[in-house]
Amino acid sequence: MEILASPVGVINQKDMEKAAEETAKAAKENRCELIVIGLPKNMDGSCGFRADICQEFAEKVKALTDIPVTMWDERSTTVTAHNYLNDTNTRGKKRKAVVDAVAATIILESYMAYRKNNLKKEENN
Repeated sequence: MEILASPVGVINQKDMEKAAEETAKAAKENRCELIVIGLPKNMDGSCGFRADICQEFAEKVKALTDIPVTMWDERSTTVTAHNYLNDTNTRGKKRKAVVDAVAATIILESYMAYRKNNLKKEENN
């Protein structure tokens, strides 16, 4: 069975508490089995201030739902999203509106590919 990552929307909320509440609500409404949150690591693999904020956000989401929450490295996903949008000639306001959704889809697809590959390795052992 193949699983496809597809954006269902973007939460444009600056307040972390409200964003966590909206994320947990959306996950419940969509009957999600796992919430994957991007972890913005530095290019050398270290975690900085932004990563700390994202980890705090993940903890808030985790406290609001019984759905498992995991963090996943999001390095270069915004750049990749912009490249995809260049390839599809998406410009202007439309581009600005979808870049976060495309980047989130790339993060989730990367995580799912990792899980799929690791499950195959476990089955072969």
